[in-house]
Amino acid sequence: MIIDVHSHAWKFPDHFNDDFRLQAARRAKAGVELDLTVEYEAYRNTAPAETRTIVFGGKARLSGLWVDDRYVADYVNAHPETLIGYMSLDPTQAGWQDEMREGYEVLGLKGIKLLSMYAGFRPDDRLLDPLWEFATQNKLPVLLHTGTTFVAQAPLDCTLPIHIDRVAIRFPEVRIVMAHLSHPYEGESVVVIRKHPHVYADISALHYRPFQLYHSLMLVQEYGVWDKLLFGSDYPFTTVNASIDGLRNLNLMLEGTALPRLDTEQIESLIFRNALPLLGLED
Repeated sequence: MIIDVHSHAWKFPDHFNDDFRLQAARRAKAGVELDLTVEYEAYRNTAPAETRTIVFGGKARLSGLWVDDRYVADYVNAHPETLIGYMSLDPTQAGWQDEMREGYEVLGLKGIKLLSMYAGFRPDDRLLDPLWEFATQNKLPVLLHTGTTFVAQAPLDCTLPIHIDRVAIRFPEVRIVMAHLSHPYEGESVVVIRKHPHVYADISALHYRPFQLYHSLMLVQEYGVWDKLLFGSDYPFTTVNASIDGLRNLNLMLEGTALPRLDTEQIESLIFRNALPLLGLED
C-alpha cells in the first residue's frame, strides 16, 4: 500500500483570488494559466489502486487562498475508505481557534495543515502555543508547507525548517511533517528530522528538478535519515504515478558518471512506507 501524505481538495478557481492565480501563471508556469482542478476520479486514475491519501485545502488570507474545512470534510466523507482529512488554519485571522475546535470536534478531521509562509506567520511564534497544545492533547499530526513559493508577498523567513526545531523542543509529542523536504533548504530540513524523533519530511512535488532531488536524497542518505522521509504527491500539481516514476528514474541520469548512486531499496521503502502509524493515524 502507498500512503500519500500530501494531497489537496479545493474548488478551482473559486477558492483562490485573482492575485494568487495571476502570480501562479506568471511565475510557476511562465504565463500559462495553471489548472488546479481537483477531481477524485482523476486522482485515482493516476495512482496505484492500493493508495490511501491525506487531503487538505489551505487557508492563507495574505496570499489569496481560502478553503473552508467543511468542503474538505465533505470531500473526505464521500470517499472514507481511501481519504483522510486535515483541517487548515490561518492563525493571523480572527476565529482560528474556533475553526480548530470545529475541525476536530464537529467535522472529525484528523490533522492540521499550516501554510505559514503563505499566511505570513512563524510556526514557533508563542501566539501559536494554543495550536501546538491542542495538537498534543488530541494527538493531531501537523503538516506545514516549507520551502519555496511563487507568491511575492509570502515572507521566506516564515518557511525555514529551523523554526520547527524550536517547536519540536517545546512540543516533542506532536507528529510534524515538513512538506517538500523544505527545498531549497534541504540541509536545514535534514538536520531537524535527524534531531527530533517525531519530525518528518515529505518529498512531494520535487521530481520536477531531478538533479536537485538527487542531491537532496544523497544528503538524506549520507546522514542516514531515509526512515524520516514520507511519500507525498502534492496533487493536483503532480500525481502519485509521476512522483513514483521520478524517484525510480533518479539513478538513470547518472549513467556514465562516477557519481554515487542512491540506494534503490531505500527508494522503494520510501514509496511504500506506511506513514499512518508514524503520524498516529492508525485505524
